[in-house]
Parts: sequence; structure tokens; C-alpha cells
Amino acid sequence: MLYYLFQYLNQINFPGAGVFTYVTFRAAIAIIMALIVSVWFGNWFIKMLKRKKVVETQRDEKTDPYNTAKKGVPTMGGVIIIVSILVPVLLVCKLHSVYTVLMIVTTLLLGIIGFADDYVKTFRKKKDGLKPAVKLGGQILLGLIVGLTLRFSPAVHINETVQVKIENNKEVVVKSPDVKSTRTTIPFVKNHNLNYANLFKWAGPKWMHYLAWIFFVLLTVFIVAAVSNGSNLNDGMDGMASGNSAIIGITLVILAYISSNAVTAGHFNLMFIPGSEELVVFLAAFVGALIGFLWFNSFPAQIFMGDTGSLTIGGIIAVSAIIMHKELLLPLLCGVFLFEILSDLDVKRFVKTGKKHRIWKKGPLHDHFRTSYSDFKKAWPNSTVTFKGRGEGYNIVHHEVKITIRFWIITILLAAFTLITFKIR
Repeated sequence: MLYYLFQYLNQINFPGAGVFTYVTFRAAIAIIMALIVSVWFGNWFIKMLKRKKVVETQRDEKTDPYNTAKKGVPTMGGVIIIVSILVPVLLVCKLHSVYTVLMIVTTLLLGIIGFADDYVKTFRKKKDGLKPAVKLGGQILLGLIVGLTLRFSPAVHINETVQVKIENNKEVVVKSPDVKSTRTTIPFVKNHNLNYANLFKWAGPKWMHYLAWIFFVLLTVFIVAAVSNGSNLNDGMDGMASGNSAIIGITLVILAYISSNAVTAGHFNLMFIPGSEELVVFLAAFVGALIGFLWFNSFPAQIFMGDTGSLTIGGIIAVSAIIMHKELLLPLLCGVFLFEILSDLDVKRFVKTGKKHRIWKKGPLHDHFRTSYSDFKKAWPNSTVTFKGRGEGYNIVHHEVKITIRFWIITILLAAFTLITFKIR
């Protein structure tokens, strides 16, 4: 809304109004505003939840032996994150941008699903929350909305190649025609691109493009579900998911800026995506909201984000990467989420099939690191594990903090490696 006000003021030559035309200025305003809103609104929201006794009730020695002291902490903290994102976005983003609309839809849709899950757990006292099919159905719906919008919206197009030349001592940008493309960015190769249509050359020139778009939409559905569930599994310790996601968000801000600027896109030999500068502003608000939430969620947590936050965070990461055609970088950038999923699947397969050997002591992965081998043998005396880890003699409370910080460090390394892949060809 402020964007349109300042746009009008700029048209009538109001002094200083033109600063709102700079995406970097709007991104800075968004991150500052998100931080302020999250701290102010979060403080009020936590007090309100405590008054109404909307608190964690499932954490006891039987259901969670690690967090018995956290019983009674308010949950549904994802509402703080969602409000802190939407307030600056509605004020400083271009609301007519298709990319802004997609990100708002992502935030609200997964936020509603996560809130419903938390509501069932908290008020109806059902530990498992919504049925998995309901949550998966919402993720599939979002994936279809995003994939089909990118396919059919006339406002969505890219320039597959951009070259920056010097002519008469001036920088000239030469762009390929605007097209709808099934190309995506991959690391370690010279041109950084993979066209999904090339996977279907066997179908002939006409059908290969149809099949490529069908593949892209299905891949979008899979990525949205995978990343949002990975974020959900990562939310198991104070500050874990919010810290990791903030680091990932900063990386996505950098990628969005590169993709939205023809000069920087040409320098890195990446696709130029007109209009994607609104992702820079949205993701800046996203990072600000997560850092502000850490004010309350760092150890010892004053509030948990719940599925309201974790599902929303994963969806935002997935959809923003898909819009930028950077979805194949997510396994590297979100490596922590990926291993949380794999470790959880390993343990579930072990329990379901009754096998005697498993890779991790416990799933998701962060629980593996806070489970001693002796505790594992007590629970599964006739079983073996690949990664035994350390045994006895550590304080479980302090160990949780150390695990969280080490996961942050790993995510920083993965984020840095994701960025430098553009220069490794």
C-alpha cells in the first residue's frame, strides 16, 4: 500500500518519494518492519496465549523424554511469523505482481493447514493432529496452484540468456526473447541450465514440451510437500527450524536479487526473471520475521512455532525457489531438511518392518544426536545401529543448545556452497 502511495508522490515530483522505486530500499524496510512487528506482536501474542492457557500439553516423560521442562509453553507461534511477514509485504510490495500473490497464497494456505493441525492437537487433545492425508492434500493443492500459474499466467515469463556487452564505453544488456520455459538452474555445468523438455525428446518435438510442463507441475507438487514436511520435522528443538530457515532465507534473497537483475543474471550466466524483484522484498520480510521469532524461540523457548509456522516456512522456501527456477538447488541448500526426512523414514521403516539394523538411533536426525547409544540399547536391546555416536556423560539440556547451533553452522556451510556453485563449472 505504501508502495502505491509513494509511486503517486513520485509522479507529482514529491522530494524523496523515488526511493521506493529501489528494491534494495524496500527490502531493507521489509526486514526492519518484520523484526519490529514480530517482537511487538509476539510479546502480546505470548501473553494472550498464556492467559487463555493455549499451551503445550503433550510433552511429558512418556511422549518426549527430552523436553519435560517445556510442558506448558505456548504453541501456535507460527501466527507471529505469518503476521510479521504479511504486514510489511502488504505495505511495501507490489500487490499486483503475480509473484507477490503466489507467495501470499502460499503463506495463508499452509498457515491455515498448520493452524488447523495445531488447533486439533491443543484444543481437541489429539496428539497426532490432522490426518496426514488432509495435510498432504493441502500441499498438493498449493503445488498445483503454483505450477499451473507459472504455466498459464501471461505475467510469467523469463529470459533464458542474458549477455552484458560494452559498447561505446557503455554497458549494454542483450536479452533473449521473453518465453515460458521449463529450464531450471543446476550447479557445476557451464551453462547452469537443464531443460526438462530434453527428458522427453523420445516423444517428438510437439509432445516433449507438453510432457515437460506436466513433469514441472508434478515436480512442483513434490517439492512443496517435501520441503514443507522437512521443515516440519526440523522443528524439534528451541530455535532449530527458525534459525536454519533464516539462513536459507538469506540465501534465497541473494538468489532472487541475482535473478531479478539483468546485469547480475548475465554476469553469473543465469536466467533473468522479470518481476522477481518482489521475491527479494517478500523474502526479506520472511528473514526478518524468523529472526524476530528467534527472540522468543531461542533456548529456553517462550513459544513454539507449531505446524502453523513450520509448514508455512517450508512452503515459502519451496515456492520461492520454484519461481526462480532454482528448485534443483534445494537438496543442497536445504540439506538439513533432507536428512531429517531420510532419518525419519529410516526409523519408520525399521519399526514397521521389524528389522534388526537401522542407520540412525532415532528420527528425525536431531533426535539421533541427543540419544545416547546406551538409551538406544535399552529401548531396542536386540537391534544394532550404523551411527552409534557418543555414549554417556553429557547434560541433555546443554546438548540441545549445542546440537541446534551445530545445525545452524552446517546450514551456513550448505548455503555458502550453494552460492559458490555458480562459479564452479
